[in-house]
Amino acid sequence: MTGVQSVERSFAVLRCLAGGPAGVSEIADRVGLPKSTVSRLLSTLSTLGAVEQSGAGNDYRIGHGMVDLAAAAIPGRNLISVARPHLVELVETLGEAAGLAVLDVTDVVYLDQVNVDNPVQVRDWTGERLHPHVVSSGLVLLAHLSEPERERYLERPLDAATPKTTTDPDVLRRRLAGVAARGTAWTIDEFVTGISSVAAPVTGAGGQVVAAVHAHGPSYRFPPPGAADEVAVQVAAAAHRISARLATRPSV
Repeated sequence: MTGVQSVERSFAVLRCLAGGPAGVSEIADRVGLPKSTVSRLLSTLSTLGAVEQSGAGNDYRIGHGMVDLAAAAIPGRNLISVARPHLVELVETLGEAAGLAVLDVTDVVYLDQVNVDNPVQVRDWTGERLHPHVVSSGLVLLAHLSEPERERYLERPLDAATPKTTTDPDVLRRRLAGVAARGTAWTIDEFVTGISSVAAPVTGAGGQVVAAVHAHGPSYRFPPPGAADEVAVQVAAAAHRISARLATRPSV
């Protein structure tokens, strides 16, 4: 394999993983390469920190070496490096996955996720673009838009991801007002049936909301019975700590 060919194939593997975690066989099928070649490429990319194995399985995901490089090319490049240790701490506290998301025009983009070491866990959505009204982070970010920006979004068709997704604009307006007043948002089975999530806003140095922190897990165990408010407080506290760190750094 020539040097140029190796780079091209490595990039194909990385582009494949940008869509979400995958195993060797799945990657090989997607990029049209032998499993042995993909396995060698993944081994090298793993050594370089460009990919890593996710959770307790054998799937690979984009590694933090690549996340850091990508973060340097986008507005908010400080967010991931600042937030990561607080996401790790939140996972240790809650025993569920935690992540960081931003609003990009009309999509929520999941910038990072820290997974929990549990045989039953949610998938890794790092790099995914989602409709804001179907996920807790999106509800938080919509709630803190200016009214004209929020109304422009609500005038769009609001597709349902599950039967529990809020798609009525008037109902969603009232819900977002509650999120803005409360500071946190829960979604139960609204993006994926069987998944619950709670999010809180992260503010930048100027006090504007620049991101959202969320925690999510299987609905049968998250939140624990009677603990929804306590969990929301923990997520809000993590978001506040990240906001405090951002306030001491250059503009994100």
